[in-house]
Amino acid sequence: MITDTLAHLGRLRGLHPNLDTAIDWLEHHDLAALSPGRCPVEGEKVFINVMDADLRDAAGAAFEYHRRYADLQIDLTGSEHWGWAADGTLQGSFDAAGDCGFAVGPEQAGGALGDGRFALFFPGELHKPSCRTPGCDRVRKAVVKIEMLP
Repeated sequence: MITDTLAHLGRLRGLHPNLDTAIDWLEHHDLAALSPGRCPVEGEKVFINVMDADLRDAAGAAFEYHRRYADLQIDLTGSEHWGWAADGTLQGSFDAAGDCGFAVGPEQAGGALGDGRFALFFPGELHKPSCRTPGCDRVRKAVVKIEMLP
């Protein structure tokens, strides 16, 4: 997991070719101009899901994880809390088509998005996005899906 400001996103160049593609796209396009839904960048390698999301309480919320994609989470309006855990107890079966599984356990790190900050979660990392922050229970956000493992 990496978290920083969008102004520093370019520092991550070279970690993975598909991440480089995402960074290049973000440097030349305005996320705020996108309509909700899926925005293609480079086929299934890089795409963006823009959504208006109701936020949830962090306490008791499940973590999600992916096997194929990294999630680059960016809030366009509002602010959300995110959580991270090194490990947890898997819940249910992994949805390979949706590249998503769930787990429960204690949050070991967390922070807030908004105001130009991002969080990048790599495949296998347990993360809990879309949690309320004081005074905010809804956000417009972009999740850049970056294929890391084919």
